Amino acid sequence: MAPGSRIGHFNVAVHLAKIELGENATIERSNWITGMSPDHPVHFRHLPDRDPSFVVGAHSAITKKHHFDCTDRIEIGSFTTVAGYHSQFLTHSIDVIKNRQDCAPIVIGDHCFIGTNVVALGGSRLPDCCVLAAKSLLNKPHAAPGFIYGGTPADKLKPLPSDAGYFKRRVGFVE
Repeated sequence: MAPGSRIGHFNVAVHLAKIELGENATIERSNWITGMSPDHPVHFRHLPDRDPSFVVGAHSAITKKHHFDCTDRIEIGSFTTVAGYHSQFLTHSIDVIKNRQDCAPIVIGDHCFIGTNVVALGGSRLPDCCVLAAKSLLNKPHAAPGFIYGGTPADKLKPLPSDAGYFKRRVGFVE
């Protein structure tokens, strides 16, 4: 935990290689952060470099009652907010073709705003300076920064102004 970072009450974090919080990052209350040990004897042996870690960048905030399945790495960029309630970040699932558990990392860029009750799946990526609209499904990597993404599945909806105040913050707290 970097200086000024904090973890609130009633969070559960189990079976992770690490949790890393950047300077002034916060995880509020009642979040579930789960992983699966890298040396599990059965699942994920085909992925020897799997990283069950949760990394939150400087000045970022995770609000409350979210679930982060860190079977593989989940990375939340700096100055990013996971807002609202009940979002799910799920790095693993069953590959029905190969009949085995599989997983992939999730990456959320810097200066992003994640709306309430979203789902992000393994292998997905949200670029820097983006908004993921409430109730959206992020199920693939996106590359274009500076957009509102939304829908099921999430796609580019409209560009955001590059001079938006949220993207220029020097501290994470939004008044």
